[in-house]
Amino acid sequence: MTAAIFIGCAVGAYLLGSIPWGLLWGLARGIDIRTVGSGNIGATNTLRALGQGPGITVLILDAAKGFLPVLLAPMIFKQVDKNALQIVCCVAAIAGHNWPIWLKFKGGKGVATSAGALLAFLPAALVCALAVWGVVFGISRYVSLASICAAVALPVATWFILRDRTLLIFTAAVGAAVVYKHKANIQRLLAGTENRVGAKKA
Repeated sequence: MTAAIFIGCAVGAYLLGSIPWGLLWGLARGIDIRTVGSGNIGATNTLRALGQGPGITVLILDAAKGFLPVLLAPMIFKQVDKNALQIVCCVAAIAGHNWPIWLKFKGGKGVATSAGALLAFLPAALVCALAVWGVVFGISRYVSLASICAAVALPVATWFILRDRTLLIFTAAVGAAVVYKHKANIQRLLAGTENRVGAKKA
């Protein structure tokens, strides 16, 4: 029974995480956001392609994909280990966003969905990571660089706050996934061609 609960929650969280809100919003406007800007289906490219309103809405929806399963699963299945179930739901929801089955496993970068999942699971560590994001973005105006730095800060904050090795490994894996999904951005940052928020287009 316990195994069935974990498997069912993992599948449900993955399918919820795999809903490509940015792509769906763009298609509703007649735009395939995979063909514009960075080609990413997440909130940042939605913001560039469709404007502030859709970008913020997609950000909230992508975060909700991580938040809801992590929050609700332990409330529904109280008979299983809460932390273990939340970890499973976190990983599954983020995997769904990053590698959605509907899009041949080519998804987003997982920043918003990871943040939503961690808000329900490790809010204190998330606040620290978001603080790093805000500082780096405020200085550099690079969303990608801020996201990478926040991903690196997440496991560090988790360790200093909770001193739990399992959660350290878990958040390190989440951070590593975010950094890996930004590999193209890292190349553009090194080449000096990455898009900076507020910069005038040539």
